[in-house]
Amino acid sequence: MTRTLILTRHAKSDWDDLALTDFDRRLNKRGRKSAPLVGAWLREQGWLPATVLCSSAQRTRETWSLMGLEANSTRFIDALYHAGPDRMIRILREAQDDPVLLLGHNPGIAEFAGRIVDEAPAHPRFFDYPTCATTVIRFDIDEWSDLRWGMGEVLGFIIPRELQDRKKVG
Repeated sequence: MTRTLILTRHAKSDWDDLALTDFDRRLNKRGRKSAPLVGAWLREQGWLPATVLCSSAQRTRETWSLMGLEANSTRFIDALYHAGPDRMIRILREAQDDPVLLLGHNPGIAEFAGRIVDEAPAHPRFFDYPTCATTVIRFDIDEWSDLRWGMGEVLGFIIPRELQDRKKVG
């Protein structure tokens, strides 16, 4: 049996309103354009989440909403706000459904991505994981509780700029 993880960093956020806390920052114009592109790419590939585990921060909530996808369950989790990779793997191990979309923040999500796969994709942006970067990873496990570091096979990796460029060409 296999399990599939869709790992997404939130879209580009706005830094203009200094009165807002980091937790409450919203997406900027570029972020509001990127999230739907990533959602469309996932839909085109047939990679649709059954469960979403999402940081409870405003920008991650907004990213999920603008992706335009549906899931059987969506959990907004305070512990995913600026979580490190060890916390992320503990939360993911508790998941039941498949596939799971985990939506979070850097620097934790970039480190998580690098540690969870057996071989990183040959993409120059994988290890810095820019905003709204998304990796789809397959694991040969029966249950999420069986998840360990270095087990994942990358099925796909995309950044919004590539989707925007593709849209301009097509």
